Amino acid sequence: MKTKLTLFCMVFLLMTSYGFAQKEPQSIITGKVSIAKYHDRSELDQLPKGDLLTLYNERIEVIVKILPNIAFATKPGVTMSSLGIPDTKDNRKALEENVKAVNTYFESTMSFQNKVLPYSDKTNLIAAILFYEETLKSLHTYSEFNQY
Repeated sequence: MKTKLTLFCMVFLLMTSYGFAQKEPQSIITGKVSIAKYHDRSELDQLPKGDLLTLYNERIEVIVKILPNIAFATKPGVTMSSLGIPDTKDNRKALEENVKAVNTYFESTMSFQNKVLPYSDKTNLIAAILFYEETLKSLHTYSEFNQY
């Protein structure tokens, strides 16, 4: 009987400690945040419209997930604690809500894009992709503006 009680206490303590264990800190920027290749106009002119739609959507995803947070970070892995932001319940909740909002917005945008974007003109798609790529390239030089 004593061993059963001891075993029960040990299991209860393990379950309790597991329940109160700290979760891994959440990154401010999550998900896909880079593109594999930048293009020039001649390369994009050679691609079929379906491939252009895919490139366009990939760039939208990266921009939606990075740009609103560049005051904090431009790469994944940065947490509130690493920036000196207090790791309070309210701050964690605010970050979780922000991540959910970004994901909801992205899913809604992609739903719309997948329905309507195929009707866009190929030259407009190419111009938008080039614009987005220039915007993403500028993130590599963002640190030059942040030297204070």
